[in-house]
Amino acid sequence: MPLAMNREVFITCAVTGSGSTQDRSPHVPRSPKQIADSAIAAAKAGAAVVHCHVRDPETGVPSRDLRLYREVTDRIREAEVDVVLNLTAGMGGDIVFGGTETPLPTVEGTDMVGASERVAHVAECLPEICTLDCGTMNFAEADYVMTNTPGMLQAMARMMTDLGVKPEIEAFDTGHLWYAKQLVEDGVLDAPALVQLCMGVPWGAPDDLNTFMAMVNNVPKDWTFSAFSLGRNQMAYVAAAVLAGGHVRVGLEDNLWLEKGVLAENWQLVERAAGIIERMGARVIGPAEVREKLGLVKRAPVA
Repeated sequence: MPLAMNREVFITCAVTGSGSTQDRSPHVPRSPKQIADSAIAAAKAGAAVVHCHVRDPETGVPSRDLRLYREVTDRIREAEVDVVLNLTAGMGGDIVFGGTETPLPTVEGTDMVGASERVAHVAECLPEICTLDCGTMNFAEADYVMTNTPGMLQAMARMMTDLGVKPEIEAFDTGHLWYAKQLVEDGVLDAPALVQLCMGVPWGAPDDLNTFMAMVNNVPKDWTFSAFSLGRNQMAYVAAAVLAGGHVRVGLEDNLWLEKGVLAENWQLVERAAGIIERMGARVIGPAEVREKLGLVKRAPVA
């Protein structure tokens, strides 16, 4: 495909994630206040969108607690800085098998709930965007599978659409894009859709440029896509995503380091990404322009 660089780019900051990073850096936020403060600082540094998970404030392990989501949401919305709120809906589809000889029963770490429970915090908080992991895949751990069946995705996507929350399709491989297009064809998701290309996540799509461009070329022309990679390739993918015509995601969910030996804060990763984008001759756009572009309506939760 010909080079079609994006000249107006929005940055998403993935603030904390659900991975086991809570003890690897003091900057990974745990409590609702820490998560909200980190998101607000990222917005001030140039992030138009903040993508939020919540964690147990004491242990740092991932959580689906509605009260934690509500506190994070309220703190961000009450801040003096404007930002588009994007909440994960990826929790609740985790299977950890017992091992190669005794896979059943499943073991600690398994968290499988129904579609309504997986979307309960979205209904409670009414963010402008929430994520939809558009497929099942093996993750890095030996016996862990991220589980999102077609039936589950149909149900969750309908709930999100009915709530007026725009799903951000998380595509970890080309088959996930294939099914996302089917959801649009079936009328479950509205077009044009929003896609996050998740590169380099074991064992999804590797982050080499041939695979990345295969992913890009499978995104319909009228859809909006963003992309990221993990660790040391995070900033390289800022440039790659812009050159390919997309938008950018950075943050501590995907990478803990500002440079070798220097642990990052979210605002620093956003600031560095903004610098790359601007030096490429593009412009970093803000939340109001993102809402206009994506057809979002800023909403507040029901009291």
